[in-house]
Amino acid sequence: MPGDTAATAFPVDDLARLVRTMVQGSFPPLWVAGEVSQFTRHRNGHWYFTLKGRDASLRCVLWASNTWRVPTAPEEGMQVAAFGQFDVFIGRTDLQFIVRNLEAAGDGLWRKAFDEVKGRLAADGLLDESRRRPLPFFPRRVAVITSPDGAALHDVISVARRRNPLVEVILVPAVVQGEEAPRSLRLALDRCYRWGQADVIIIGRGGGSREDLWGFNDEKLARKVADSPVPIVSAVGHEVDITICDLVADFRAPTPSAAAEKVVPLLSDMQRETRRLAQRLADAATWRIEEKRRRLESIARRASSASQGLVSRHRMTLAGLSGRLHALSPLATLERGYAVVTQMDGELVRSRTQVTVGDTVRVRVNDGQFQARVEPGAPPDTLLS
Repeated sequence: MPGDTAATAFPVDDLARLVRTMVQGSFPPLWVAGEVSQFTRHRNGHWYFTLKGRDASLRCVLWASNTWRVPTAPEEGMQVAAFGQFDVFIGRTDLQFIVRNLEAAGDGLWRKAFDEVKGRLAADGLLDESRRRPLPFFPRRVAVITSPDGAALHDVISVARRRNPLVEVILVPAVVQGEEAPRSLRLALDRCYRWGQADVIIIGRGGGSREDLWGFNDEKLARKVADSPVPIVSAVGHEVDITICDLVADFRAPTPSAAAEKVVPLLSDMQRETRRLAQRLADAATWRIEEKRRRLESIARRASSASQGLVSRHRMTLAGLSGRLHALSPLATLERGYAVVTQMDGELVRSRTQVTVGDTVRVRVNDGQFQARVEPGAPPDTLLS
């Protein structure tokens, strides 16, 4: 038989391939439990580590193409269960375990990965409550990032139509589960941002397992959500499912239906609010007009009072001047009993030499005038008086 003698010895290559075939055929894919040791992340993305028992150890490798199945790398000393299949590395005829999935006790790796991402986002201030923006009261367009085939989209559309048919719901399709989910969700957000017509965004999906929802824990997706120019509502899974996307969004809804309830206002509420605002606007306009009227009336009263005072002062001044002019008037002299004598041609008689006996003169007194004749014999003093 081959290998019984030196002459029939197995070539090493053939023996190694035989051992590999026997190992692969003897063990179906299975779970192996042990303690992680000597973990190494190779630059090409492969993970190499050893699973240790009390008395034995097993070399393991998780190819880069399968690392997306594991939320984060295990820590040294961590107790894990690895799912995979035995193989033999031909180069050294080493037995190794090709790992396809890896889980730690309890939430283990999932909790570790979640906490690591959450810690980095918190350090950058992306989890601060002060960052959360209020949702618009009346969104005209609501963008929904989810699977076009999922129940989440149906739930959102159903609730939106029931509450307010005036609100437009726009689907931005994305893969919401599996390896492609984080990248697909980020691209959907980019499309929304470039479009720029959404007033609010709902991102999410219906319920599922922890692995199904894991795409919403992606750190790059969380940072993309945090950079959104419009408010974002995260609605992933059910009430008990908390994702990183929920933590950075402006509002976390327990379900997609609840997200639609929150985002889309009731048409009756909008109509009531519109009437209330219209009444407030009318009241404000009335108040302003009344205020202006009162101010104009006050200004008019002050102007009237000022003008009356001014007129009164001018009137007093005019009365004073009139009195002074009247005192200087020749008429005032006539009132005191004096008379003004003029010749018939109107020339004022200032001297007796201007008249001769027989001349007729005109004499003006306080209440009229009359003519007089100049008679002889009157002494000058008598004439003058």
